[in-house]
Amino acid sequence: MAVLVTADDDDDIRFVIQRVLRNAGHTVIATADGVEALAAVREHHPHAVITDFLMPRMDGLQLCRAIRDDPQLRHIPVMVVSGSIDPREGHDLACFDAVLDKPFMPADLISHVNDVLSGAAG
Repeated sequence: MAVLVTADDDDDIRFVIQRVLRNAGHTVIATADGVEALAAVREHHPHAVITDFLMPRMDGLQLCRAIRDDPQLRHIPVMVVSGSIDPREGHDLACFDAVLDKPFMPADLISHVNDVLSGAAG
């Protein structure tokens, strides 16, 4: 299936995302923040990135912008999975190809990832 980079600073959420996506047949490179994720994206050139929004060192929006600013990476879809995004608070979500709210059901995560991989998200 696909190679995916995930970023979440919560160990439990990172484990769940990794497990669900691996069980769906994907290769998952799990990282704890945006800095680690960006390094993994540059190394592995994944099919997609799944990131939390609020993380230390580099948040999900900064990660997405770094990917979009790199001509070799900008084609990679980026999905945000977060329980802390409220567009009414001025969060800029235009960078992301898809948004999934936490808590989520495993089937919803798989569906969103499949949509992103097929280009159907947006």
